[in-house]
Amino acid sequence: MFKGLHHFHKRKRIYQYHEPYPHPNKLKNAMDKLIYVVGIAGPVMAIPQLLKIWVEKNVSGVSGITWFAFLIIAIFWMMYGILHREKPIILTYAAWLIMDILIITGLMAH
Repeated sequence: MFKGLHHFHKRKRIYQYHEPYPHPNKLKNAMDKLIYVVGIAGPVMAIPQLLKIWVEKNVSGVSGITWFAFLIIAIFWMMYGILHREKPIILTYAAWLIMDILIITGLMAH
């Protein structure tokens, strides 16, 4: 008689475990904001590698296999972030995808 009603209850149970945003706990609220800074800091730290490849045109010591693996990992994390609608993950791995693609392109060009 009530087809699909069990889906509503399952979904209701799933979302009961999500915490509110912004979180009332000051530490969790601060971490919610800080994660965006940390998420951008990681790809920014790869800029010296990017400059070495594109400006100095020096690819010695840069592993193409490693950066290709980072690209594959970033693609999976990006898909995960999109599926779960997690903005910090999407933002972080969008930046990593750009960095990985630029570094791999630079490796192949030089």
